[in-house]
Amino acid sequence: MWDYTPPEIIPRNGIVINPAKTCQPIGAMYAALGVHRCLPHSHGSQGCCSYHRMHLSRHFRDPIAASTSSFTEGAAVFGGGANLKTALKNVFAIYNPDIIAVHTTCLSETIGDDIQVYINQAQVPPGKAVIYANTPSYVGSHVTGFSNMVKGMVKGLSVNNNHPNGKVNIIPGFVNPGDMREIKRMLKAMEVRFIMFPDTSGVLDAPLTGKYEMYPAGGTKIEELIDAGNSTVTLALGSFASEDAAQELRKKAKVRPLILRNPIGIRATDNFLMAVSRATGQEISAELEEERGQVIDVMVDLHDQYQDKKVAVFGDPDIVIALTSFLLELGMVPNYVLTGTPSEAFAKEVEQMLDEAGIKGRVKAGGDLFTLHQWIKEAPVDLLMGTSYGKYIAKAENIPLVRVGFPILDRGVHSYLPIVGYKGALRLIEMISNALLDKQDREAADEDFELIL
Repeated sequence: MWDYTPPEIIPRNGIVINPAKTCQPIGAMYAALGVHRCLPHSHGSQGCCSYHRMHLSRHFRDPIAASTSSFTEGAAVFGGGANLKTALKNVFAIYNPDIIAVHTTCLSETIGDDIQVYINQAQVPPGKAVIYANTPSYVGSHVTGFSNMVKGMVKGLSVNNNHPNGKVNIIPGFVNPGDMREIKRMLKAMEVRFIMFPDTSGVLDAPLTGKYEMYPAGGTKIEELIDAGNSTVTLALGSFASEDAAQELRKKAKVRPLILRNPIGIRATDNFLMAVSRATGQEISAELEEERGQVIDVMVDLHDQYQDKKVAVFGDPDIVIALTSFLLELGMVPNYVLTGTPSEAFAKEVEQMLDEAGIKGRVKAGGDLFTLHQWIKEAPVDLLMGTSYGKYIAKAENIPLVRVGFPILDRGVHSYLPIVGYKGALRLIEMISNALLDKQDREAADEDFELIL
């Protein structure tokens, strides 16, 4: 007989197959859209800006406005300073934003453009502002770009003028407008005064009025970003997307930072509301307590549908960490947890959660969907949770997919509906239980059909 020995599997260190992330400028562009009357500006080639706008447009089903420095071969050789200075002058003259948020691309970073020097040399009209963030695509992910741009807002605008405003700063992280609305609703239910930045609610979920508004009514106003330096405390929701800006605010304006998980699920939402209560002295409202009780009731009612079900989770690190915690609260088993954003801290935090729950799962940061698919082939799971790109694994392995995170390109309405807070927990339970029940119903129907034959 032919004796075959399979080759040794060599770990992949120099190639990514089906990445579980996208590039920094997309996150920076999204963050900039959360500032009122702000136009994001891509300092690089037109193709980069077009891709970033397209990706955001497909997720939010809304037109994304942004300008570009329009690099050509000349800018690549001699630098993009002239392009940026001309672009800033033209954009202010033609589109009249209150603020331009510049982010860099691979090309401008590789040739070493000094953005701060170019901005200082540019003709910025009185009363207007320009902020920037360095966002090389070959470092980190879109979450890193979001973080860098929010940090750029603090560096460029926030000031402590020794007039405390008694407010709480909220940095919501890379979440949908619907999530930002839900966080604000909970804060208003507690009668808390706050400044949220960035805030894409009212921008990327603005109503259709029949009249085009280049700058919708939503977004954090410039004066609010400046006043953030006078706040009592900064609550950064998600260490990957929000912590850097909170620490910069501490360094620049001495505003105390408090780093929390995204308020997804019972425990994370409890921690968020308790932190707000301690920082402000405001009591958690009866309305929110009732919502919490409703989630507990639903968890008990439907536990038979998801208890001990094995799950594979992938996506942005802040979302995946909070989601993994919620799955454990539900009694589910997160066997595989993966993010495309490189980070040792991610793996340590998730592994600690799994160890405390007595689960021996696989965890990987800086991973890709090819790796996740290999894991699932070795030991299948009952449910897959992540972005639209997981649909290929779900189809190949006949596993239901619950779409959550960024990007979701093949479904609509998701950006309007929250996954944070107690209302978001209800929605997640509905999606999870329905996905599992749909699979059971299909399998039962197939068995009935076979019996008839």
